Amino acid sequence: MAEQTERQTTKHRARKRFGQNFLVDETIIDSIVDLVEEQMSGATGKTNALIEIGPGLGAITQPLLKRFNSLTAIEIDRDLAARLRNRFAAHPGFSLIETDALTVNLEALGSDQPGQQFTIVGNLPYNISTPLLFHLFTQADRIESMLFMLQKEVVQRMVAQPGTKTFGKLSVMTQYHCHVESLLEIGPESFDPPPKIDSQLIRLVPRREALLSPPAAEQLRQIVTAAFAQRRKTLRNTLAGICDQELIIAAGCDPGARAERLTLQQFLQLATRVTERLSSTAEA
Repeated sequence: MAEQTERQTTKHRARKRFGQNFLVDETIIDSIVDLVEEQMSGATGKTNALIEIGPGLGAITQPLLKRFNSLTAIEIDRDLAARLRNRFAAHPGFSLIETDALTVNLEALGSDQPGQQFTIVGNLPYNISTPLLFHLFTQADRIESMLFMLQKEVVQRMVAQPGTKTFGKLSVMTQYHCHVESLLEIGPESFDPPPKIDSQLIRLVPRREALLSPPAAEQLRQIVTAAFAQRRKTLRNTLAGICDQELIIAAGCDPGARAERLTLQQFLQLATRVTERLSSTAEA
């Protein structure tokens, strides 16, 4: 069992602007630590370091340090950062970066060890979860795996399949970058203060082999953004500024379909076809 979580929430008032809801459920904490150990033990990278985003009051930090001996925490709240420094001052393996996780550069963080890979865990603030995920996707080559606690609705969108109302830009880009697995569902009672929504754990393992070339990957981003910008419109309309109807057909897609009907593979085909056309036009 994890050691009893320190109930410091009466001393630190959760800040709404940082989306703070502190995990206090010992059973969930133990499950998370076990899942992290599973990921760390199966790591394929030569060196694998552990990062915790949004450690809060250290409920997960303490059992993680007890099991793995070293951890880098990223915390934006200066009051919480001070508490964490005091609490883990005697632990030689603890380091803390007081910054916004949206600005973290993993390349710089692992600059002293070429090829450094990271396992990242965190109870992500709901108000920045989606932009933070996209920020981390751009650095997926430095990430071994990620285990995040997120709003259940966000997790459902990440794992959604074509033809469903929840399938969208987040679904396509998450599944393009990573193998995805939804895990434990967590109720509001597991947090202090309790949020108004349910949460869920999700495991993300970046793909080791790129599905597209860098130019095609950029085209994919543009295509997916445009295609889902107006969900009720068809591809011939939403993609009019990117490609014509003939190219959509050549990619094996129906110009009269909406974006939510396309599979990941079809989006990849579209990105590849657009990239090839742009390349041939540039060479002409």
